[in-house]
Amino acid sequence: QVQLVESGGGLVQPGGSLRLSCAASGFTFSNYAMNWYRQAPGKERELVAAITGAGSSTNYADSVKGRFTISRDNAKNTVYLQMNSLKPEDTAVYYCNARGSSYYWGQGTLVTVSS
Repeated sequence: QVQLVESGGGLVQPGGSLRLSCAASGFTFSNYAMNWYRQAPGKERELVAAITGAGSSTNYADSVKGRFTISRDNAKNTVYLQMNSLKPEDTAVYYCNARGSSYYWGQGTLVTVSS
């Protein structure tokens, strides 16, 4: 049974930091590229960050470059999203996504950036 379980969301003040985690199970983690998407209220889901299966290459949306870092630990079947210098416009539900021979989604974790 495939599972992607996100954690680490919450309420943070502007300028603060959060680290999201996504624990994967039920598939060969290292064979899958991993992505973080987000969806703000009233907006479409957008790709925030991506990392290849081996972790050798990453990509970021322009809106988060220099502030967010995606990483993975294939020994722990976990992908992370370190988010620094958070802005109110980063408020969204953040979703973990696995892309390979199949496509899997987590349930999402809410990040709220507000004073």
